[in-house]
Amino acid sequence: MKEPRYLRLFESGELRRRADRAREIIRECALCPHECRVDRTAGERGKCRSGELPIVSSFHPHMGEESCLVGRNGSGTIFFTNCNLACIFCQNYDISWLGSGDEVSFEDLAGMMLSLQARGCHNINLVSPTHMVYAILEALALAIPAGLRLPLVYNSGGYDAVETLELLEGIIDIYMPDFKYIDEDTAGKLSGARDYPRRAKDALKEMHRQVGDLEMDGRGVATRGLLVRHLVLPNGLAGTAGAAKLLAWLSRDTYINIMDQYRPEYRARECFDLRRRTTLEEYDAAVEMAREAGLRRFDDRRRGWR
Repeated sequence: MKEPRYLRLFESGELRRRADRAREIIRECALCPHECRVDRTAGERGKCRSGELPIVSSFHPHMGEESCLVGRNGSGTIFFTNCNLACIFCQNYDISWLGSGDEVSFEDLAGMMLSLQARGCHNINLVSPTHMVYAILEALALAIPAGLRLPLVYNSGGYDAVETLELLEGIIDIYMPDFKYIDEDTAGKLSGARDYPRRAKDALKEMHRQVGDLEMDGRGVATRGLLVRHLVLPNGLAGTAGAAKLLAWLSRDTYINIMDQYRPEYRARECFDLRRRTTLEEYDAAVEMAREAGLRRFDDRRRGWR
């Protein structure tokens, strides 16, 4: 296995400088596109309802992620509590909306990473990391000298600030954002972020610039690159055709997981078009749209169908 690039940044002192820069950002927080401008180091809370320390719901080897992340031993997931989006249909609403989880120290977070590595996981999968970038960098500064050597997966909702992503260049090995919507009105209504399509497009471009198309080792396990998730919503709300065209414009070799497991959760029934599950016909049509747009690398794991 290739050594992660973050080792060089740690040895040169650049990782420490990036962590210090991230701490300055959360003093007037602009880690994500909301730019709440609160001082999280002083206990002020913005839209993500988070302070300076990491808040973790759970961590464990995960066998239900994309096949290229799971491999034989699982993806080492760390689920951060809260979120910088407000998706009314979130299937993890107890974590993202209701705040299920505990505030932990940077040392604790580093220990979780090392524990997952010791259990044989192929990567450290940081779930909902956007609002926790500072905490992640601080934990890495502790975990790396203690022996951390696994690739890092940035598993976000796609609502990421380019300036924050630039801090992560050479640190994150695999970017795995959602690409939820192509329509501004839909994004505003369903996730509280009308500028989501533009911000996600800019974030995807920056992620691809940093890591390129997804690469795998001889075992079929991802080592570096971009992997995009797109959840098919009922009644065409996700705008799959437009999303696929944008991803194909980025690269026809963009690795995509077209996800079929939508079900009405949390406040989804507030939107008439979200009150039922996605049909098999809608899912098949979404895959065909992606193929027609020119995409050709699809995750081979179908999930969610009973």
